[in-house]
Amino acid sequence: MGEVGEIIVKGDCVMKGYYNRPDATDETIVNGWLRTGDLGKLDEDGFLYIVDRKKDLIICKGINIYPREIEEVIYKYEGIDACAVVGVKNSVGEEEVIAFIELKDGVEQIPEKELKKYLKAHLANFKLPKHIFTVEELPKNATGKVLKRVLKDYIQSGKFPLK
Repeated sequence: MGEVGEIIVKGDCVMKGYYNRPDATDETIVNGWLRTGDLGKLDEDGFLYIVDRKKDLIICKGINIYPREIEEVIYKYEGIDACAVVGVKNSVGEEEVIAFIELKDGVEQIPEKELKKYLKAHLANFKLPKHIFTVEELPKNATGKVLKRVLKDYIQSGKFPLK
């Protein structure tokens, strides 16, 4: 209990597979169990808590970093309307924590130094974003979910250069 692991499910309501995509089905359904891609943990009462998505997990120097935990702290900072945290490999192949923030209407800017000081007071050092970028609007899909792969593409294309 309390240990984070991938959530897998089995039952009559679980899909049988992807249409005309046997490879994707084989990756997702193993021995009848559906691998959800969500990471979760059980508490002492047996309640399941979703921690993050497996594909969003950042691994830096062998340590698992959950972007959602960092995002929850950033959301509490006054003036921030939305945020997203991603991991991007640096020149030595380690993932760095990168944060993107969207400001609330009427907020012109947030001093990066103050935001970093706030984060340092609420997060372990290895979870602190190496870079914080302010964007007009985070890229989202039709349902409003932030497209983290687009943010990673922005960095890799040089739109947001890592110093």
